[in-house]
Amino acid sequence: MKPAPFVHHAPRSVAEAVSVLARVGHDGKVLAGGQSLIPILNMRLASPAHLVDINLVAGLADVVVSDTEVRIGALVRHAQLEHHAEAYAALPLLRQALVNVAHPVIRNRGTTVGSIAHADAAGEMPAVLALTEGVVEAVSAAGPREIAVADFFEGALETSLAADELVVGVRFRRFAAGTGTAFMERARRHGDYAMAGVAAAVRVEDGVVADARLSFVSVTDVPLTLDVTPAFVGQEPEAVDWSSAADLVDGAIEPDGDIHATAAYRAMLAAELSRLTLASAAARSVALQHLPSESEGPAA
Repeated sequence: MKPAPFVHHAPRSVAEAVSVLARVGHDGKVLAGGQSLIPILNMRLASPAHLVDINLVAGLADVVVSDTEVRIGALVRHAQLEHHAEAYAALPLLRQALVNVAHPVIRNRGTTVGSIAHADAAGEMPAVLALTEGVVEAVSAAGPREIAVADFFEGALETSLAADELVVGVRFRRFAAGTGTAFMERARRHGDYAMAGVAAAVRVEDGVVADARLSFVSVTDVPLTLDVTPAFVGQEPEAVDWSSAADLVDGAIEPDGDIHATAAYRAMLAAELSRLTLASAAARSVALQHLPSESEGPAA
């Protein structure tokens, strides 16, 4: 199928882009990478009258790493961020998740910010933004606005963005020094939407677990961060039974079933992946204690 007719806009600046969005309102859609939007248009699941193509807007393709965060612009492609050495050193979870995003050809064109703004519950990067307690930067004709991740996602494919707002970047917060991370998902074929996925961050301090958190893919309508620290704090990581997180996970998620997996199977996957990612992240944290030059994140 082909998309319904639309007017194509190609602004050259953020100001011009938000001016168009202010004029067309709910009749407009922003095009960056288009790897989610174009199939939706072709299947006529959406028929916007205006397409605001921001690919010619200057200043939106930068990755900036600071002591506290990794900021990416709205035109940073998945592959660019995946292979960005400084971003990986600061926040390895970005690459750990990005290698699971679709296929390389999709990552070459698709944008990380676009994936987050699309707010698909099966997307990897919304879960990463949630686990890092990130921030979305939006601009409208009224001026800039920062939106905490907890206030950004409202439902499946729903965000708190106004119709005239353009997301110009997102900021991923770096973890405290010594934090280990891991990301795992299961799909029928590599590159397919995940039946379930889990990101984990664990910090071991003075030989015992000090912090442990999870976020999920494909099992909740909005990205959920689950603090499982109380179940493991003070324990030596080598002696922890990470499978005891299963009850906490089961109590926090209510996955739906579909043609790919039943709700029960998704719940089982989420629990098992939680065990595996927590163990992997803890092992990484322990290893980092002996490699201070490679520690993840700034000093606590």
